[in-house]
Amino acid sequence: MPVKVQKWGSSLALRIPAQFVDEMGIREGTLVELSVSKDCLVATPAHLQTLRLKDLLAKVTKANIHPEVDLQ
Repeated sequence: MPVKVQKWGSSLALRIPAQFVDEMGIREGTLVELSVSKDCLVATPAHLQTLRLKDLLAKVTKANIHPEVDLQ
């Protein structure tokens, strides 16, 4: 399906036809990852990583921890 590239501010934009929107289950505000594969522009829904405090704290080491700061 041919789609026209149009100017949007200083960038270029494509309109996603409703048929593709419905098929992919995306809506306004959906984040997508853009990539190039074999000379094709590919847009896939972005999967946001769920961060857990336990995993973040596991990355704290003596080398990257900062000292306490007194704000009084």
